[in-house]
Amino acid sequence: MDIPELLASASLLVPEETATEHDLTVSDIWEYLAHDEWEIALGLLEELGDGHPVPLPFWEKLADAAEQLGFERSAAWCHWRCSEIRNGVIRADLTLRPAAEARRRTPIPGAGAGVLRPLWDVGHLSPAGEHAVSIAGLWVEGRTSLEPGGRATVRLVPLTPSHWTHIEPGRQITMHEDRTVAGRAVVLEVHRPAALTPEG
Repeated sequence: MDIPELLASASLLVPEETATEHDLTVSDIWEYLAHDEWEIALGLLEELGDGHPVPLPFWEKLADAAEQLGFERSAAWCHWRCSEIRNGVIRADLTLRPAAEARRRTPIPGAGAGVLRPLWDVGHLSPAGEHAVSIAGLWVEGRTSLEPGGRATVRLVPLTPSHWTHIEPGRQITMHEDRTVAGRAVVLEVHRPAALTPEG
């Protein structure tokens, strides 16, 4: 599919009554598409998808369109949202340890999509009774990076969702990049993986 087809197809997956915070709807997006304003249409579709539940193909189409347009961060965000639907997402308030107290001396990149997949102590124990860790990708909301000692809201996509089924808002979890604690987070929201409908 070319860019206009991808964006038009994605727009059909959004309920008509859905609106952005500025009251723009799918009808407005069609106006932008009619005038070849693809970048604006893509941005509005992302905004609609961020505020309302949409199916996996919506984000897949937007990712494809963003890649064709050469918008790397937008494409990364759309792929990230696909991962959230497949694996679930945990939003958390993360505070990194200061550089003087931890191994990390450089900022964490904000855009996840495989850039950083730290280990998390979410309360599991190994057969030997030691703390066991689980992997989750990390995306820093609204920032290009998070410096050592900094604090931000992050989105975590578990590599193995079954390791995270007991996690609830309010729980504290710790981030590790080696055996030491790199940061501490308080869980704000938990969204379980979407049940994918079998193709048929």
